[in-house]
Amino acid sequence: MIQKNNSAPKPSKESFVICGIRPIMEALAAERSIDKVMIQNGLSGPLLSELKWQLKEAGVTMQYVPIEKLNRTAKANHQGVVALISPITYRTFAEMIEDGQWHSESPMMVMLDHVTDVRNLGAIARSAECAGVEGIIVPQHGSAQIGDEAVKSSSGALLRVPVCREENLKTVIHLARQSGWQICAATEKCEQLYTSVDFRKPTILIMGAEETGISNELMKLCTVRAKLPMKGEVQSLNVSVAAALFFYEAMRQNNSEE
Repeated sequence: MIQKNNSAPKPSKESFVICGIRPIMEALAAERSIDKVMIQNGLSGPLLSELKWQLKEAGVTMQYVPIEKLNRTAKANHQGVVALISPITYRTFAEMIEDGQWHSESPMMVMLDHVTDVRNLGAIARSAECAGVEGIIVPQHGSAQIGDEAVKSSSGALLRVPVCREENLKTVIHLARQSGWQICAATEKCEQLYTSVDFRKPTILIMGAEETGISNELMKLCTVRAKLPMKGEVQSLNVSVAAALFFYEAMRQNNSEE
């Protein structure tokens, strides 16, 4: 029996910003989802060194910035260090596979390979929520930050669709294939049209960055490749528009009568 998915991320009731070294250490100890930490240029000291070690161990991105940027980001006394906290609680793909709580017998998730534009991420999340996509998979590094702007761009969809932030996307693909999922690359570098792909099976759809597309290392692991038909001279769509077309083709197939 397919169980209702109650795993959507919950909005945080706290601020999206934490200031100061010790409060950030406490956030790490509490396993809060930290997107990145900005550190004032030239700042040093033993406590900062300890924080940097903890951030490295946790896989959190660090960025050195001018004090002016910290002043714009945080109204409180930041002491040269500001953490940007995600408004959602991330999941892992392994957790979702283990739970098995899907809305559909043929669940779809979308994997974003280094999509860095916040507005594109938000638009993809909005379309995903509308089309019944079960979740969004993003890399821990090199992806758009899921903060206040992304949530607004998604019209709140990022607070409803589970987001998996993964250290290694290849590991996710291997697990998905072992669990019987097909891996579909959305790419113009193929002959098969998206309407001929059978989406009546568990599917991870991979969308690449507009400038570079899907990385070769992920492309090699895909079990099917599909493209959208093009008649114009531009020969490319915005990644969020392309993703929506794939989502709704999958929904059409799964809602059609046999």
